Amino acid sequence: MNAWKEYQDQHKDRFLNELLELLRIPSVSARSEHKAEMVKCAEAVRNSLIAAGATKTSIYETPGHPIVYGELITDPSKPTVLVYGHYDVQPPDPLELWNSGPFEPVIKDGKIYARGACDDKGQFYMHVKAMETMVAGGEMPTNIKFLIEGEEEVGSPNLADFVKANKGLLDADVILISDTAMISMDTPSIDIGVRGLSYIEVEVTGANRDLHSGVYGGAVANPITILAQMIASLHDENNHVTIPGFYDDVVEATPEERELMAKAPFNEEDFKKDLGVKALWGEKGYTTNERTGIRPTLELNGIWGGYTGEGAKTVLPSKAYAKISCRLVPDQQSDKITKLLIDHLLSIAPDNVSVKASLHHGGEPYMTPIDSDGYKAAAMAIEATFGKKPIPVRGGGSIPICALFEKELGLKIVFMGFGLDSDNLHSPNEKYDLVNYYKGIETIPYFHTYFAELLEH
Repeated sequence: MNAWKEYQDQHKDRFLNELLELLRIPSVSARSEHKAEMVKCAEAVRNSLIAAGATKTSIYETPGHPIVYGELITDPSKPTVLVYGHYDVQPPDPLELWNSGPFEPVIKDGKIYARGACDDKGQFYMHVKAMETMVAGGEMPTNIKFLIEGEEEVGSPNLADFVKANKGLLDADVILISDTAMISMDTPSIDIGVRGLSYIEVEVTGANRDLHSGVYGGAVANPITILAQMIASLHDENNHVTIPGFYDDVVEATPEERELMAKAPFNEEDFKKDLGVKALWGEKGYTTNERTGIRPTLELNGIWGGYTGEGAKTVLPSKAYAKISCRLVPDQQSDKITKLLIDHLLSIAPDNVSVKASLHHGGEPYMTPIDSDGYKAAAMAIEATFGKKPIPVRGGGSIPICALFEKELGLKIVFMGFGLDSDNLHSPNEKYDLVNYYKGIETIPYFHTYFAELLEH
């Protein structure tokens, strides 16, 4: 283990430069104009696996973006860890809010600023460098497989078919994912669950064309106004979601779990200051940490319609649009919530407009048992390098493929993320602390060691 640390310290500059090269590739899966860059990034990931010691690698084409697979099998009798991550990133917009180019990584105050720095290039690349470290040290306590996809940010539409068709290839003993966050480097934590997701787009149509607002205003319904009224009605005065049946399947957290969550350090004033808000908002009866972990939500992600260009145009628009997402908790099902949401929007639409709604993507919530060998190994690994036992917490984000992994492969998932909630994921100026990046590379080999030892006993 001392040899691991020495190797990492010796090669830390190279480890960083390799990540910066990966971050320079604009692998935006949501935009067709980046298709060539997606292929380039997949090839770069594969090359990095080969350089780190993988003895078998492949790029699998899909109807969308490629999937990268790699493995290092040193002894079939050893346990196998399947590492999942994604090389695609969110669109960088709005570009004017970035302090530097989103695909021109800058290091400032010990942090890497770039799209994908934390989500998820910086985090999955830790595992590549951890494998290199173990190979260089001649100590491979486990076999390792990598499954790095290019469509996580658009809901992993093709990964399910790949997993179902390649169960033998992906056979392992545990799935290890670094795509989550810690409370802080002073208070390490492990996510024991992620929320599910239902993401829809709504189109509201009034007249059959844009109209002069002076000639027709006051006589014809404005779709933007109607859509705003409909969206506003989706929460009540206590910020509960008003859709009938929305909470029917929610598994309420036990008093013991809520008490455990309350032990996580949280300073509301610091939280507000960091976000630049004067007051917090959320479902009555729950703390901020509970609202972002154990409770489902409904959020408006975008709204548009009419004239939004420079200057004025007195138009009564024909159409208005919105993107709406729901984060789900056990035992909510994404298809059921999607239907409830769409049916409700159709039912509350007045006769003076027509409404269409469609699903973008969805995914199921997932929970990791804290008595599993994978969780125990992660907790031991973090304690070994941080000197503190990690706190189990529930994450607010979603990783759509998790529930399918367990269903199809029969494997438990361990979330061992090294990001921070303040890393501006999906926002301008996304960042990843160098300390976190290097600490992840240092910690991951311990996971493999402890996981192998736990399975031996």
